[in-house]
Amino acid sequence: MGAEKKWLYALFCAAFVSFLIFLSSISGFSSSYYAFSLHRRFATPVHHGPGHPPAFGYYISGGRGDSDRIFRLLLAVYHPRNRYLLHIGVDGSEEERQKLGMLVKSVPVIQAFGNVDVVGKPDPVTYMGSTNIAAMLRAVAILLKMDGGWDWFVNLSASDYPLITQDDLSHVLSSVSRDLNFIDHTSDLGWKEGQRIKPIVVDPGLYLARKTQIFYATEKRPLPEAFQVFTGSPWVILSRPFLEFCVFGWDNLPRTLLMYFTNAVLSQEVYFHSVVCNSPEFKNTTVNSDMRYMVWDNPPKMEPLFLNTSDYDLMAQSGAAFARQFNKDETVLDMIDQNILKRSHNRVTPGAWCTGRKSWRMDPCSRWGDVNVLKPGPQVKNLGDSVQRMLQDLSSQSNQCR
Repeated sequence: MGAEKKWLYALFCAAFVSFLIFLSSISGFSSSYYAFSLHRRFATPVHHGPGHPPAFGYYISGGRGDSDRIFRLLLAVYHPRNRYLLHIGVDGSEEERQKLGMLVKSVPVIQAFGNVDVVGKPDPVTYMGSTNIAAMLRAVAILLKMDGGWDWFVNLSASDYPLITQDDLSHVLSSVSRDLNFIDHTSDLGWKEGQRIKPIVVDPGLYLARKTQIFYATEKRPLPEAFQVFTGSPWVILSRPFLEFCVFGWDNLPRTLLMYFTNAVLSQEVYFHSVVCNSPEFKNTTVNSDMRYMVWDNPPKMEPLFLNTSDYDLMAQSGAAFARQFNKDETVLDMIDQNILKRSHNRVTPGAWCTGRKSWRMDPCSRWGDVNVLKPGPQVKNLGDSVQRMLQDLSSQSNQCR
């Protein structure tokens, strides 16, 4: 066997083993996966499907020390019609997960509707490794199993925050097809081709208990010929039909691309983008936006700049649904709570479903009526105008999977 064949054989074996480990990490979850799962009680009926407002499946993730931030973000995006999965990675302590579970249980409306779960057995997440996409796919699988009503999946980190209410988001997206996928994407790989796609990496988080960094193989691989690679933002709003396609995989495409990107750098920036754009069934469903507000250095670094009060005006007028990233307890978050969400400390964002009297002593959302009605706020126009511009681009197909 020649040297080149030996190298290809070794590469194939390494990739195949990594893929098998990867598959095992996103499958086979059981009821023990949920440390804190609340059962519905005293809740009004929640109606889903055509003729009713859309609902969202939120995956909110963080690491060590993020329990308070995750809880604050949950309150900011909470609505009884949605489903939520909260995850603190393996670098966080069991005490933090217990604390987060207790905080969730302390909210009467969450107890009543039982639509928030906290992951009890955390997933390993390696920076720049494929364990990120493994954790995300597992979250999707859990949300699909736990709730049949949500229409779009939204991933958020502990450093994110909403710029609109859930009534605003549901109202605007009520007028668009629920098959659309809001995902920033491009086939112009640029420098990422040589630094992200061609290098072969192994994520030790797939098979080691301790946290470590990815390591690189000495050789690089050519770009694939069987499919085209797309890249973009890891922050997405993806449709339920598309994610069912990715998880259940009646076509082999999602598994093929999963095997390839298991050994790629930052697979969360290429996997969903490449699957949706290489699928004949879904490639015409893409809206080229992640609906996030971010500010970058010039030239851009790995992460966007941290936002503060000086960014508030541009943020509020941006028409984005979410913004990132924020330091813990940043003052601008209080401005968003007060001016946009109308949310008081340690209370959920009010919506049309809240029927309690509003006062400093009483939470208006401690009592509720019909959770299937919406009352958009002043931010709905900015969001609506932004989505309309996206849909105009969609109808021209000028930015779809190119």
